[in-house]
Amino acid sequence: MTLKFNTYVKGVSVVNNNIEKFIFNFILWSFGALALFYIIFLGNMVKNIVQRQGLETQARSLSNEVQNLEVTYLSLSNNVDLTLSNSLGFKEVKATFANRKALGFNSTSVPFGNIKIVQNDI
Repeated sequence: MTLKFNTYVKGVSVVNNNIEKFIFNFILWSFGALALFYIIFLGNMVKNIVQRQGLETQARSLSNEVQNLEVTYLSLSNNVDLTLSNSLGFKEVKATFANRKALGFNSTSVPFGNIKIVQNDI
């Protein structure tokens, strides 16, 4: 049996092209690159989540500040009346508008529809 085995072993030629080594190294480097990209993407996601939470906190504080300012405005606007404005030096002014004469047609000089436009005096 050993003699038969030795003859088979001698007849087998081993072809070593280093292709297995190349494929193994390629797989290892690919795994390393994918692990690096995973860490980078995971870090960016965590950073974005932290920034979003900070912005949400800031938005809540600004919303509270706006609500406080609205309440202050409403309480102050309820106190404004004519006597307060007069005491601060404001005076009531009557509105005057620019008036002009209406456009009219003068058809008395020529019968049956000759129209004369009266000029507007401003």
